[in-house]
Amino acid sequence: MTALDKSTRRVATAVALAAGAALVLSACSAGQITQTSSQVAAVNGNSADVGSIALRNVHVVYPNSAEYSLEPGGTAVLAFTAINNNEDTPDKLTRISTDFAQSVTLGDKAGGLEIAPQTALVAGLPGEEAAEGAEAAGQKDASADAPADVVLVTLDGLKEGVRPGLTFPVTFAFEKAGDVTVSVPVDAGHETERHVSDTSPGAEAEGGGH
Repeated sequence: MTALDKSTRRVATAVALAAGAALVLSACSAGQITQTSSQVAAVNGNSADVGSIALRNVHVVYPNSAEYSLEPGGTAVLAFTAINNNEDTPDKLTRISTDFAQSVTLGDKAGGLEIAPQTALVAGLPGEEAAEGAEAAGQKDASADAPADVVLVTLDGLKEGVRPGLTFPVTFAFEKAGDVTVSVPVDAGHETERHVSDTSPGAEAEGGGH
């Protein structure tokens, strides 16, 4: 079993099934998070299905460090979970493309990212995305138990139109399942300043009726 196989099996299920995908996964290695039937998405990402692959919680992570930026020319993290529902056949994510970035980097491995049968590939910010997945799966100590080897996928050389609250098309290419285009939302971040005007809902109540 390769290191990449171990990675996909360790991170399989939690974030993937946060959007409600109906899977029964067999825990075949340490660190695999068991799914429950009552999970909800930690982030309002988008979803799509192609062949045996289910894409869940697809979104652009709001930059949390100077390394990433949503400005034109910047680099942003693309988060998603790709679930391989096939019972005995692996698949591989070979390419991600979009007109809104000059290029897309799929982790640090050449040749694509393999997804074993009945497991999932989780992409995002290592640690942060894994912890969200563990919490969604009902683990009490998400930060301690969540796998840290989430694949880092980046959109490099961003173009205009990648802004919080907006969506843009991104195409995922799988070796066996084929291609699928997803309308990807950009995360607005954990803390967004709220601007209240006289016409904002609840403004009168907050202002004491004035």
